[in-house]
Amino acid sequence: MTKDWSPRTKSVHSGTRRSQYGEMSEAIFMTQGFVYDSAEQAEARFIESGPDEFIYARYGNPTVRMFEERIAALEGTEDAFATASGMAAVNGALTSMLKAGDHVVSAKALFGSCLYVLEDILSRFGVEVSFVEGTDLAAWKAAVRDDTKAVFLESVSNPTLEVIDLKGVADIAHAKGALVVVDNVFATPAFSNAAELGADVIVYSATKHIDGQGRCLGGVICGTREFIRKTAEPYLKHTGGSLSPFNAWVMLKGLETIHLRCNAQAESALFIAEALEGHNKLDRTLYPYLNSHPQQSVAKEQMKAGGTVISLDIQGGKDAAFRFLNALDIILISNNLGDSKAIVTHPATTTHQRLSEEQRAELGITDGLVRISVGLEDKADLLDDIRQALDAV
Repeated sequence: MTKDWSPRTKSVHSGTRRSQYGEMSEAIFMTQGFVYDSAEQAEARFIESGPDEFIYARYGNPTVRMFEERIAALEGTEDAFATASGMAAVNGALTSMLKAGDHVVSAKALFGSCLYVLEDILSRFGVEVSFVEGTDLAAWKAAVRDDTKAVFLESVSNPTLEVIDLKGVADIAHAKGALVVVDNVFATPAFSNAAELGADVIVYSATKHIDGQGRCLGGVICGTREFIRKTAEPYLKHTGGSLSPFNAWVMLKGLETIHLRCNAQAESALFIAEALEGHNKLDRTLYPYLNSHPQQSVAKEQMKAGGTVISLDIQGGKDAAFRFLNALDIILISNNLGDSKAIVTHPATTTHQRLSEEQRAELGITDGLVRISVGLEDKADLLDDIRQALDAV
């Protein structure tokens, strides 16, 4: 029924279930378990549960199922499984499909916790991981082997905002029979066409733009029904990484406004990036839709807008970056992104501090780099705040 709806309509209505009371806002089913009419019904449900039959909150819940169906409809995938956090989604998607002896190819430019999963956890269990320069298709082609089980990448890298040619990587991976797993947070569900471009598995930290209002943690894995229900779900329901009903309800409410919020934030981000480019206190202004961005054409092919995040490389290193952060009035110092409030982060000392100095240098994460997640504040106010903080540098 929803296949002909626009994405904005899907984000408001898809997956809705109403109880006998006919409530307007989706109900929160705060229960850890469910009651059966008979012993025979309980036995049958443990053998195979129907689409609206539930066993235990760790396995599934009506509120959680509404969120899963809504985000799957928005992404254009057959199904989804909601998780306790974005990293539960990344870990669940990868670990559920891999075993000792498997080979994975990953882009180098990743969030610190993603690198930890690939470098420390998977290697501990005998999975071989090869890292490549994500924007270099020749490097992907050289690294993907006949025995490669999966490739992993951030469609837009954190925090340097490199944009990977997703279709190009997918073509290379699929030619060898490998699955394409994409962390799509920076592209957002509002702007992305990841499934259409060849992604087999799409993961989000729902904490970011899906909630987008600083309230709770959540994550989601989107993919084929077979992958979600036969690969991801068994692993996650037995290891405990599922989403709580209350958090799922918050995510449902967030999806209702995600297009309005993300479009407003992306409009402001482009306005600010264009205004700051060439500033005498900056070595670089990074934003995917800027003419100066090396992957601008790829970004415009893959994303309906440039995203909600800009990165600024401030001259003078860490000391200058800290003076800039401390001089901001509206923009808050934190380590999240995709929030309704503007947030600034110094990756070298926070989100990517576990990387060695050499690794950060290789990824372009300088001591002067700051990441700004643009919020819903007036764009002129945000620009003025950034400019006065740069004056303080």
